[in-house]
Amino acid sequence: MDSIFELSKRAEADCAPVFRRIDGVAEENTKKVLSAFQKRRVAAPMFAGTTGYGYDDQGRDTLELIWADVFGAEKALVRQNFVNGTHAIGAALFAALRPGDTLLAATGAPYDTLQSVIGLTGDYPGNLRQYGVRYAQTDLLPDGTPDIEAIQRAAADPAVRAVEIQRSSGYATRPALSVDTIRSICDAVHAVNPRAAVIVDNCYGEFTETREPCEAGADLIAGSLIKNPGGGLAPTGGYVAGRSDLVDAAAMRLTVPGIGGECGCSPYGSRLFYQGLFMAPHVTAQALKTAVFAARMTELLGFHSRPAYDAPRSDIIQSIDFGRPELLVRFCKGIQSGSPVDSYVTPEPWDMPGYEDKVIMAAGTFVQGASIELSCDGPMREPYTAYMQGGITYEAGKLGVLSGLESLIG
Repeated sequence: MDSIFELSKRAEADCAPVFRRIDGVAEENTKKVLSAFQKRRVAAPMFAGTTGYGYDDQGRDTLELIWADVFGAEKALVRQNFVNGTHAIGAALFAALRPGDTLLAATGAPYDTLQSVIGLTGDYPGNLRQYGVRYAQTDLLPDGTPDIEAIQRAAADPAVRAVEIQRSSGYATRPALSVDTIRSICDAVHAVNPRAAVIVDNCYGEFTETREPCEAGADLIAGSLIKNPGGGLAPTGGYVAGRSDLVDAAAMRLTVPGIGGECGCSPYGSRLFYQGLFMAPHVTAQALKTAVFAARMTELLGFHSRPAYDAPRSDIIQSIDFGRPELLVRFCKGIQSGSPVDSYVTPEPWDMPGYEDKVIMAAGTFVQGASIELSCDGPMREPYTAYMQGGITYEAGKLGVLSGLESLIG
């Protein structure tokens, strides 16, 4: 362990300029969030719980106004009722698509769990394919970047009514998409098909830059509250934000037509959601620093890690290729043993719902499955890549990474 700690000193020295850049982004985003709280006159009574139908829930409604301000959207739907990010993204897709329409995936195959929503894997009742929605896909260029010309050609089909963009790399090897890259896709699509809604899976990307996709032309964004925007405090939930008509349609999918976003109480109050959003720029910065540190350490140890420690970042995910299944398993076990919760548990690969391969997941988190807290997972397939994310404090994130690395060379 002493040799790992010695190497960590060199890694931190190398990372210092990158850490300063991350802190600058966090400060800009904190200003944005603070300004929105002040504009909407947040007060303690908004944190109180509501019951029943939840009509006129001031805390819920004000939080959604703040969310729209922060994310540059016309309207937002921020609800405890969303069970995860896939649920929120699914509601966004159903908001824009009708029978006979085509969904175009602009950045290659969507994330594993979203494929079952579309109907690409499994045959679950109520998927988009069963509702008569067709699917088209444009693949990435060899360097992992979007093929703008191919996207524009495919989007010109008048049947295309929704174009899905996955901001994060997911279980792919491509880089995450910057907001500028998302803008180039939005511009290309809207130039040939103004009726098509560009929908961004924003998971893992919130607050990594000083702008969000709605500010770059996206019609709708969606994500999870137990990732970046929940700040490590939100206990559950998801969000959809963007064009008012599409957000309203997503609300009708979350509940039922005619009810939409008017109902939905907050029985335990909204304080954790407010406080989590307030903390989110800082907490996201902590996760980014943890990822940067992990990248530099694994680079120094000779592993292939993406992105490089000093590369620009548009999500909090750090992928590390181990090449052998036993190394992936050992690293995940080391991350688990360095966690504050369930450190004594030994993760093993298993058949997770929504995934085609066995997945190993290390997640010793206060909120179950919260990937803004330090966690690591990966599908048991070549090149046996660990996808590490989170770290609500850099100090604990660093120690968790060192635990994972010690398990490899100990």
